[in-house]
Amino acid sequence: KAVKEGMLEKRSDGLLQLWKKKRCILTEEGLLLIPPRAAKIKELHFSNMKTVDCVERKGKYVYFTVVMAEGKEIDFRCAQEQGWNAAITLQMVQYKNRQAILAVRS
Repeated sequence: KAVKEGMLEKRSDGLLQLWKKKRCILTEEGLLLIPPRAAKIKELHFSNMKTVDCVERKGKYVYFTVVMAEGKEIDFRCAQEQGWNAAITLQMVQYKNRQAILAVRS
């Protein structure tokens, strides 16, 4: 079930570190990154996510970093009014809370 859907820009890992547009779907379980030709959908699951750091607001963009459990950092940017960083953070906190409640119950 999609909580939020739209375009997000991801910085590439290569030498030039170009910003590439990705269609994204935020779910209760994580963030799906869909490349332009929908070749390989990448899922950033909340169970593997550590934090979402808001790096800075510059011009019309908000730059933020998703830090994965293994230490990998993935840089994103979006228009300030889109609020992707807040939406991802909120869903991640809700996911972690659900996991904590399940752990206590079992």
